[in-house]
Amino acid sequence: MRVSADSGFYSIIDYTVDGPGTQRELVEAFAEIQERWVRFYPGYRSARFHVSLDGTRVYNIVHWDSEADYRHFEKTSDTEGRMAAIERALEGLSGKAEARMTGLPHYAVLREVGPGPQRSDA
Repeated sequence: MRVSADSGFYSIIDYTVDGPGTQRELVEAFAEIQERWVRFYPGYRSARFHVSLDGTRVYNIVHWDSEADYRHFEKTSDTEGRMAAIERALEGLSGKAEARMTGLPHYAVLREVGPGPQRSDA
């Protein structure tokens, strides 16, 4: 089986929340933001929302074809309007959510190991 590196560029947004209800609300609010403000830009692939089973974390992983596509989005999108929508979404939650990113949440895939046979050279 081939080992591959998925092409693309990612923005990974990380929030701490105060429970499963807030997780669901945050995912719904951020999914709507993707639908209204992001998904129609060239190079946008998807937004995936991962929630921790203990109800305390939400990861929003936004996948782009390339860093250039993401940079074009940053340069040409209504960042001020989108950020205002994010603030409104956070204020509208019944619980508490806190961003956990310490810098710009930009990532590229360096390596991925896919399925295949077990190696015997251990």
